[in-house]
Amino acid sequence: MKTWIRWGGIGVISLAVLGAVGWKVVMHPETASLPMTAGIGAHPELPQPNHTFFPTINVATPIGWPDGQAPVAAQGLSVSAYARNLDHPRWLYRLPNGDILVAESNSPKTDISTLKNRIANFVMGKVGAGAPSPNRIILLRDTKHDGSADTRTVFLDHLYSPFGMALVGNDLYVANANAIFRFPYHDGDTRIDAPGSKVTDLPAGYNHHWTKNLLASPDGRFLYVTVGSNSNVADNGMQVEEGRARIDRLDLTTGKLTPYATGLRNPNGLAFEPESGALWVAVNERDEIGSDLVPDYITSVKEGSFYGWPYSYYGQHIDTRVSPQRPDLVAQAIMPDYALGPHTASLGIAFSHDADLLPDTWRHGLFVAQHGSWNRHPKSGYRVIYVPFADGKPSSTPVDVLTGFLTPDEAHVHGRPVGLTLDRAGALLVADDVGGVVWRVTGKNE
Repeated sequence: MKTWIRWGGIGVISLAVLGAVGWKVVMHPETASLPMTAGIGAHPELPQPNHTFFPTINVATPIGWPDGQAPVAAQGLSVSAYARNLDHPRWLYRLPNGDILVAESNSPKTDISTLKNRIANFVMGKVGAGAPSPNRIILLRDTKHDGSADTRTVFLDHLYSPFGMALVGNDLYVANANAIFRFPYHDGDTRIDAPGSKVTDLPAGYNHHWTKNLLASPDGRFLYVTVGSNSNVADNGMQVEEGRARIDRLDLTTGKLTPYATGLRNPNGLAFEPESGALWVAVNERDEIGSDLVPDYITSVKEGSFYGWPYSYYGQHIDTRVSPQRPDLVAQAIMPDYALGPHTASLGIAFSHDADLLPDTWRHGLFVAQHGSWNRHPKSGYRVIYVPFADGKPSSTPVDVLTGFLTPDEAHVHGRPVGLTLDRAGALLVADDVGGVVWRVTGKNE
């Protein structure tokens, strides 16, 4: 039989029930009318929303990396495996002694059950995000200093979809999907067995965007905490979005968690720009209004600012799907600094000023990992890019760092980049969750 359902108030999807096999999604995707470059830059082109009868679902089937294959590095760069055979490595953090922490993590699968959520989970499973979460952090150490990890230990386990990590003094903070925990750490530790203590709860229950990232302030007084929305555009009402779609700031002395910036649909990567000291974030924007909308972006974050979600996008472009409307909030919405293209799923960021093993042309900007689209035809993202900066702001068009994650026909994907960090020597490390690899990027002669 066939069942017709409404998808997020926009259109209708036809679902064929296939007995024990499950759901088959039947879709009629629209196609982008603008080139990707139109949705990139300080002033992206924003066409009228395309409210299609069916949402565009365009996914690539994961196939992993065949032996001997790797992403394609840009001219003048080289890529090799820092560590292989990891279990969904999502996020990276470098400890002061050079050890690399890898959060092996996936969705906690605790969304309140709705038919739309079940369909979304089916789609995410098709792109490699459907496996149970490993719920642990792995420590990688390169004792030979040859660019590959030869020591691997389970550093922390029995976590709950861990993601962000931050060391302040001897306290290691870990952001689970539902709370921040603190663990004792001493230089050189390869495992922590001491029980962690809960610092504060984080919004959970709905976990449409479950990743919670952390960044310590330079003086160690605060943690900045990202919390994504539980839906695309407040599909479940604003009451269940309380405390979401924002960056919070946690005072480590008082334990008080307060909003720092709001209206950010799904903020992920956080970093301080080295020249200005400004906080920057990568944000995933909304879906289901066409392949050309809405560009994901990077932006400096102003305390107390509102960036529009769910009522408007890219400043004050009103999203008519949201009810009730809030023109008072739309009037306050500020425009992000720089668009990265629609549906790229830009996640991890890392400023490159300490990338000593890369040529100088790559050392004055921001690396961005683009996990890749599901709601665009043709696909977007599935690469690592570099955004040149000057005077603390993006200064020219992004260039590719790593490509080749998608097969040439775009039907399959070898891997998907997520978290980024620089190792102690100054190479770029890239977590590839679908490929199960941490890649290491250097200059050709390193």
